[in-house]
Amino acid sequence: MGPSFLSLSFCRLGLWACGVILVLGFLKLSRLLLRRQKLARAMDNFPGPPTHWLFGHALEIQQTGSLDKVVSWAHQFPYAHPLWLGQFLGFLNIYEPDYAKAVYSRGGKGLLVLEGPKWFQHRKLLTPGFHYDVLKPYVAVFTKSTHAMLDKWEKKAQENKSFDIFSDVGHMALDTLMKCTFGKGDSGLDDRDNSYYLAVSDLTLLAQQRIESFQYHNDFIYWLTPHGRRFLRACQIAHDHTDQVIRKRKAALQDKKEQEKIQNRRHLDFLDILLGAQDESGIKLSDADLRAEVDTFMFEGHDTTTSGISWFLYCMALYPEHQQRCREEVLEILGDQDSFQWDDLSKMTYLTMCIKESFRLYPPVPQVYRQLSKPVNFVDGRSLPAGSLISLHIYALHRNSVVWPDPEVFDPQRFSPENSSGRHPFAFMPFSAGPRNCIGQQFAMNEMKVVTALCLLRFEFSVDPLQPPIKLPQLILRSKNGIHLHLKSLGRGPGK
Repeated sequence: MGPSFLSLSFCRLGLWACGVILVLGFLKLSRLLLRRQKLARAMDNFPGPPTHWLFGHALEIQQTGSLDKVVSWAHQFPYAHPLWLGQFLGFLNIYEPDYAKAVYSRGGKGLLVLEGPKWFQHRKLLTPGFHYDVLKPYVAVFTKSTHAMLDKWEKKAQENKSFDIFSDVGHMALDTLMKCTFGKGDSGLDDRDNSYYLAVSDLTLLAQQRIESFQYHNDFIYWLTPHGRRFLRACQIAHDHTDQVIRKRKAALQDKKEQEKIQNRRHLDFLDILLGAQDESGIKLSDADLRAEVDTFMFEGHDTTTSGISWFLYCMALYPEHQQRCREEVLEILGDQDSFQWDDLSKMTYLTMCIKESFRLYPPVPQVYRQLSKPVNFVDGRSLPAGSLISLHIYALHRNSVVWPDPEVFDPQRFSPENSSGRHPFAFMPFSAGPRNCIGQQFAMNEMKVVTALCLLRFEFSVDPLQPPIKLPQLILRSKNGIHLHLKSLGRGPGK
């Protein structure tokens, strides 16, 4: 067998491999084209903004002003319009309460969550973790983490310069969640926890970037890119951290003394509840399920709260009259107590209305996605088949002028009992709505109230006119240049 025969064999092999790749590429392209045709046909009845021949609407969406762009499209196309990210991924973008109700009042496949029966089983197992008896002792946890952040701010405020509050709020929210989820002690976050924090922040950024970059929608291509490899590394760090904590806790539970210590603690943490959860048949969550639920709680719990608190403080800085009214209410509730009690939270009526109005203008999650498991018929007679992709644009829904007159005006009275009573239940969705609404919304609201009340007791907030925030929609609503505020210490508050 001579060299020429071998080179001929390799040549044939190469041609054969090229042929296979071409056939596979052709089949993949055919599938994409058929899927695109099906999606386009499904959205034929919904007029929308013009699309770029290659990028769809992706270029406009990637621009900094994309949120306000969608609001202007919402004025132009009532109810909904198609939204194309590239040529092969198309969503129906909705921002009208009846449309939201048609999709979200029933089940469906969230693009980042479990499906049907498994989701329902997990939801039942997790519900006890959010009972008010479990949530009550967390008030002390929220208070402690917040004081640590406010002490840091006392030093920064002395420099008489504005500073970005977002990352400090993020560290405080993560510190709180580590204590409520994993039972971390009072020592705060160690190096490993900080790596976890950075990994979670990275994953949030990369996930949104992947959704918006049509060339990254293919797994094979994505894992070959630097962003894809960075995503896998961050996933590994997050998973390793959670796995290690679960292993340690399971080992501790084998020890009788340790078990008694956990039972006698002032509060159970989220992991204790997950480890003890079982259904009627005695089936518990597997290690993989445990990790998935802990990761979900950590991801959804700390970033959304960070966004909510930061934008709320920005609103307070922007509207000093509402800031002062909230502060007076909080001072009256606190009286001569050192710290807030569980029963105080329900008395914070004006503060709660202001939190809800900041949620309306700056929803922590500005956009969510859903795949229809069944066809849906909308109120105006139009419909979409099963398998269609929906994007609920919460930011645009909250600025729908049919439901919210003068939508850009900050008006907490929109959420007074008399003004809320007749409102469409799907007009305000900071925590989503329907059967898949956010299970942790009570936890989040309690944390928001405690943290913001303590912030207002210690500081007066004002905006920095030279550095207004630039809204940036990622999986959560953040600011491209941070949220810079001036803080003036009031020299009071619990412990002062």
